[in-house]
Amino acid sequence: MTPIFRFEGIYTPVVTPYHDDGRVNWDALADVIDFLVDKGVHGLISGGSTGENYAQTVAERLELARFTRDWSAGKLPLVVGTGAMLTEASIALATGAREMAADAILLASPPYSVPTDRENALNALAIDKAADLPVMLYNYPHRTGTMMGPDFLDRVGRSRNFCGIKESSGDINRVHLLARDYPHIQLGCGMDDQALEFFAWGAPFWVCGGSNFLPEEHVALYNACVVEGNFAKGRRIMSAMMPLMRVLEQGGKFIQTIKHGVTMNGLDAGPVRSPLKGLNKDDKRALEQVTSILKRAIADIVAEG
Repeated sequence: MTPIFRFEGIYTPVVTPYHDDGRVNWDALADVIDFLVDKGVHGLISGGSTGENYAQTVAERLELARFTRDWSAGKLPLVVGTGAMLTEASIALATGAREMAADAILLASPPYSVPTDRENALNALAIDKAADLPVMLYNYPHRTGTMMGPDFLDRVGRSRNFCGIKESSGDINRVHLLARDYPHIQLGCGMDDQALEFFAWGAPFWVCGGSNFLPEEHVALYNACVVEGNFAKGRRIMSAMMPLMRVLEQGGKFIQTIKHGVTMNGLDAGPVRSPLKGLNKDDKRALEQVTSILKRAIADIVAEG
């Protein structure tokens, strides 16, 4: 079955810059979008967890998505996140995505309720019906408590809209399963430290929070593995990126670290919303040191050709 939409390249789940009082900083968001377009990422995701969707109302999420759609002006595909605890909220987001002419939606399992595969599939199909857009599934059982198992995948496969999956389980056997048994669903990397393995198994895209502030380096790995098919070069780039992966995951400070990385590029990412708090000085220093070394190493590898 030929997918109705091709997810290819680096998809950035865009951060949400805030003012100190918690309001969205629209000027800063415009700057972040311009930066990502200029640096060559291949798609944008609005309303993902990296954008702090869990701390936003449905109305805010739709406003952010519409702004991203309008500001990017079709230069890159836009995927709108629909993840929510309530099916009604996800349907509202899906309907909004359709009305703003988004290119696709990101569809995760509803967190905390732990639905069965059948229940989860029926929920997904209801959201799909509301959007009638290409769907990038998002399997992240560590956050949702639910694995998108074979019964789920078989059921949602009745709709051609389900044409991609961001796989974030961390289980390499899932990569094998999806690549072998579900080739009609494009495999996407959602586990940053496994990007090389995903590309080796034919994944055409990578959804990576770190590309908010290191877009060229993430694109370099994609180009080496997918465009050039040069996995020796890809291994060198991945090796240079591994210290970043460890820093990003340290102590559950993923979003705070991403936002500080954006700030390091001279863009105003602002604070994170409660309940999260910003990085301390030691965490900032660690990211700055790792980033400096990584950028030099990957620039040298790319320059070698």
